[in-house]
Amino acid sequence: MTVRWTSGNALQLLENGEEFFPAVFEAISQAERSVILETFIIFEDEVGKELQRVVIEAATRGVRVDITVDGYGSADLTEDYITAMTAVGVGFHVFDPQPRRLGVRTNLFRRMHRKVVVVDGALAFIGGINYSADHLIKFGPTAKQDYAISIRGPLVDEIAKFEAQVLAPVRPKFSWRRLGRRQAQQGGAHGDSSAALVVRDNDRHRNDIELHYRIGIRAAKHSITLANAYFFPGYRFLRDLRHAAKRGVKVRLILQGEPDMPIARFVATMLYDYLLSAGVEIYEYCERPLHGKVATMDDTWATVGSSNLDPLSLALNLEANVMIHDRAFSTHLRERLDVLVKDHCRLMERQTRPRRKIQRVFVGVFVFHFLRRFPSWAGWLPARKPQLMSIPAPADKTYEGKS
Repeated sequence: MTVRWTSGNALQLLENGEEFFPAVFEAISQAERSVILETFIIFEDEVGKELQRVVIEAATRGVRVDITVDGYGSADLTEDYITAMTAVGVGFHVFDPQPRRLGVRTNLFRRMHRKVVVVDGALAFIGGINYSADHLIKFGPTAKQDYAISIRGPLVDEIAKFEAQVLAPVRPKFSWRRLGRRQAQQGGAHGDSSAALVVRDNDRHRNDIELHYRIGIRAAKHSITLANAYFFPGYRFLRDLRHAAKRGVKVRLILQGEPDMPIARFVATMLYDYLLSAGVEIYEYCERPLHGKVATMDDTWATVGSSNLDPLSLALNLEANVMIHDRAFSTHLRERLDVLVKDHCRLMERQTRPRRKIQRVFVGVFVFHFLRRFPSWAGWLPARKPQLMSIPAPADKTYEGKS
């Protein structure tokens, strides 16, 4: 699939589970023809159970529902949870299912990390939010800060086309054109946003998301704000950030200060001095774990999606971001990130004291050589074609929803 920019889209920023889950569940409850949902994680908590309820209701009234989860991220779903859906005709698919070895998940690499929903070919959602209660603020101190968008307009047709290609091995009769008819009947433009679906895979789109980030960074004239949960990008990406700061662009990074995985902050701090020395501002978000994957540049360019800026997302995982040209949306996203910076972040300062620990120097050398070479090293990791396996309906039941 080639990157295709479309105009006339209406985009809405959805912050955290409080905004995202009600919007998705309401859309599914109103679906008339089809629901396609991809996600890295579904947990059997209050969020996962509500998702199960709305998709069962949709399938029961004749809506064709397909759910795809990652075999690593959603490995703990019970048979009862899945069977309740497949029994009424929900197509439930698992990306790269692998058996555990001594109780340990073995499919560590090349995960399906996308978070996408398409309803009736007319409404789509993309972002970084999984279906789990830890995306709700009431979850407590470990609740994640995250973002997604809802989309109406011609871009939905592009997303539906992409999802039809993904499902082709298990749903060969699935047609994105039928999904698109409803969009076409509703009449063209819905808003003023120009946007494109950009994916990363292990075939023809290995670096598309990183490339679009770097194009945006190199084109920025005034400001860059990146908020990303796992920050450990390649050397060229870091060099572009430094060059932007040196030519007078205000470059801000919002990274994890209270990480859900301590290693995430540790590896990111290895890069701090290199960036701070060029004038890049680094803020650590300390209210809760940051899980977002968003950016805005010059209040005209923005991105929201599933891709972190680390080796897993940039060189191994299957990811999906939307790239956006829209001043109103980009400004709104930047203003929401300003709130994080003002109220919940601490500013990092450059280390001015001489480093006395020689191991710190060796770690720094290792980090930069790793960043330079990781994309080629990633090609050595297991490269078999991952399987998309469908869970059969109980007792060999078959089901035909609306096409």
